[in-house]
Amino acid sequence: MMAPLTGLKVIELARVLAGPWAGQTLADLGAEVIKVEAPRGDDTRAWGPPFVKRGEDESSAYYHSANRGKASIIVDLASAEGQARLRELVRDADILIENFKVGGLAKYGMDFESLSKVNPRLIYCSITGFGQTGPYAHRAGYDFIIQGMSGLMSITGEPDGQPQKSGVAITDLFTGVYSVAGILAALHQRDRTGRGQHIDMALLDVAVAVTANQALNYLTTGMPPQRMGNGHVNLTPYQAFDCADGHIIIATGNDAQYQRLCRLLGLDDMAQAPEFATNKDRLANRRVMIARLNGATVGWTKAELLSGCEAQGIPAGPINDLAEVMADPQVVARGLQIELDGVPGVRAPFTFSDAELSLHRPAPKLGEDDAAAL
Repeated sequence: MMAPLTGLKVIELARVLAGPWAGQTLADLGAEVIKVEAPRGDDTRAWGPPFVKRGEDESSAYYHSANRGKASIIVDLASAEGQARLRELVRDADILIENFKVGGLAKYGMDFESLSKVNPRLIYCSITGFGQTGPYAHRAGYDFIIQGMSGLMSITGEPDGQPQKSGVAITDLFTGVYSVAGILAALHQRDRTGRGQHIDMALLDVAVAVTANQALNYLTTGMPPQRMGNGHVNLTPYQAFDCADGHIIIATGNDAQYQRLCRLLGLDDMAQAPEFATNKDRLANRRVMIARLNGATVGWTKAELLSGCEAQGIPAGPINDLAEVMADPQVVARGLQIELDGVPGVRAPFTFSDAELSLHRPAPKLGEDDAAAL
């Protein structure tokens, strides 16, 4: 079976994470992705340890996490020769992804207006911190700062502690995925119009968009939601609970699940108590309810409580570290851990009935494909 995007040609003028993540996703889906690097290479090649060693090449695990399946060529855009080479690459390309500062490529004649004259069908995706317009357009965008500015950190962390960022660069990753969605939409439109177009992706736009139900809670009430640790602003009990040997997550989504949880824990009186009868009641009396539930769960081991919840149809799960994740039978069964030419990786989360992913090479060495491109 072929990969879904076989035959598409992508030029990637992107560094660090959001742009490369979009490029890697397209490569996994079958597109030919040519990573155009400055002579020093993508900054993340040096973001280690840990490092992955392939022959004489030593690049960081971080770099390998976002650049699988691509070719790498070295182009000096400041030179006339480099600019001519890139224009030649663009001539028959379908997509270009770039994350230069606003206006950064115009001085080389590599902006959308210039390259669309070379290839009117080109889909040109620009990824920046704040977009091509607005008072912050000139600023550089960093995931950590965007997490703070977007409100994501205001709703993450314990109520009495510092606001917390996510454990991965979540706004970069979401922007990469949204960029792919925008690119595929533009490809679909091009089938009707014959024309490419410019896609303006901003980390801040994406981060604000993914505040999701929390944004609607604010827009509905006028009250900004606050940090709740592992609690859920709209559901309870829906959080981590203490066990004798650690913690598990219990995530009830309706009254019946809550009632079964109470009976499992020997708290039958709570199952029918009017102050906990509906989710609205439980939210109003959350503190008392959680204290009693937690007082009961602490007498169980994690394994015992998980088993009991599963038997009673109560949604629950463990809090795994990454070693436990990669050994999890479900993760193993789905084939999420991969290895390409001795380099470990995590498979893109697509499973098709009539297509397959293109997983044929690890992240390239700097300039590995210069000779082939020439």
